[in-house]
Amino acid sequence: MPISVPSQQTVALVRTLGGPVEFVKDYPVKQPSHDEVLAKVLYSGVCQSDLHTRAGTAAGADGKPITAIKLPHVGGHEGVGRIIALGTGIPERDPSIKVGALVGIRFSSRVCRRCEFCLAGTEQYCQGVEDWKPTNHLHHEDGAFQEYICLDAGYITLLPPDVDPVLAAPTLCAGLTAYKAVLNAEVKVGHWVVVVGAGGGLGQYAVQYAIAQGARVIGVDTGSQKEEMVTSFGASFVDFRQTPNIVAEVQRLTSGGAHAVIVAAGSSPAFAQAASMLRIGGTMCCIGIPPGGGHINTTVAEIVIKGLKIKGNLVGSLKECLEAVELVRAGIVKPKVFVRPFSDLPDVYEELERGDIPGRVVLKIGDDLVSSARFSALCCALLARRHLLSSEVFERATDAEPVHLVGAVAEEDRSVVCGKARQHPRL
Repeated sequence: MPISVPSQQTVALVRTLGGPVEFVKDYPVKQPSHDEVLAKVLYSGVCQSDLHTRAGTAAGADGKPITAIKLPHVGGHEGVGRIIALGTGIPERDPSIKVGALVGIRFSSRVCRRCEFCLAGTEQYCQGVEDWKPTNHLHHEDGAFQEYICLDAGYITLLPPDVDPVLAAPTLCAGLTAYKAVLNAEVKVGHWVVVVGAGGGLGQYAVQYAIAQGARVIGVDTGSQKEEMVTSFGASFVDFRQTPNIVAEVQRLTSGGAHAVIVAAGSSPAFAQAASMLRIGGTMCCIGIPPGGGHINTTVAEIVIKGLKIKGNLVGSLKECLEAVELVRAGIVKPKVFVRPFSDLPDVYEELERGDIPGRVVLKIGDDLVSSARFSALCCALLARRHLLSSEVFERATDAEPVHLVGAVAEEDRSVVCGKARQHPRL
């Protein structure tokens, strides 16, 4: 049966940089061109980059504010949706793209697939060809803070059918960025890794991906909630507000310094002492971007004498994204996620500015269209095959109605609450 698609939808609109978020209910729904698919958005994480872009404080590589932003602006680049329509001829050109498939809405939206970076498998740095330039869902195209979205079929992120869309959503940016940083750090079993900003949406992934590689991890952040979360992953915790000399403490805990420091916080002070936490030959990985660009307060002498390496990464490739998602799907990485209603977005932005959110907030944008019975049967079969069905215990939130079809278990066995401060159950 064909799916009915409305001509109008609700979106979270920002008319001017620095302006408020408005929920507009008569925004047009685009129809897919012959090279596009139309997806119904189910969930979207809220990234600090969304906040900075809305505020007009997002910085480019030159440290100057990014002004080439589509206005009015619809943010969101950590989305998961379900394909509901295909452009003309797509079934014949690419039979792997089907109606009903789960799809990711990531930072990169369109790439040329011809430039040196695309050909090298680092298409997130695509420079385009001739007059054609790449686009992303943060600055150039409407993102996941809307009910329906058109996506480029040639650069589509098809997700495993049994992945939990709630957990997959923030993995598409925060998870991918942290995963790539761990790869850049060349972590080996037994290495010491320090994650600065470990209790945030980005940092929690860095902690877990590093542990998955066999590292011994120290999380640096502040507050009891973040300490509880970080230590629950199996990492040590240093509260920077309670520790007079963080560098000395890290040197003590690691017997001479960490092999890698991953700075996941989006504030300049987080970068100030990071390099001094490293041992000789250590690697500093920068993934948090402070408003205004930020600076690394490290002397050239320290870099040279200690033989330090400094690396940065802009998210990661599609291949690396699917690798990061697979570790979440398999239950090796278990992000702490709080599901809240779409209408909470302005409040979430304020809480992000204050640094009040441990883990990641995921907004519930729309209901899934796949039948509950069909999806439940699929999930139960997949869980039985993975020997998880009988051993997993999920706490039911008795004051909530179940959210439709969040992936890893049947609907009746889940409790996801679209409300403030309600944590998504860990898988």
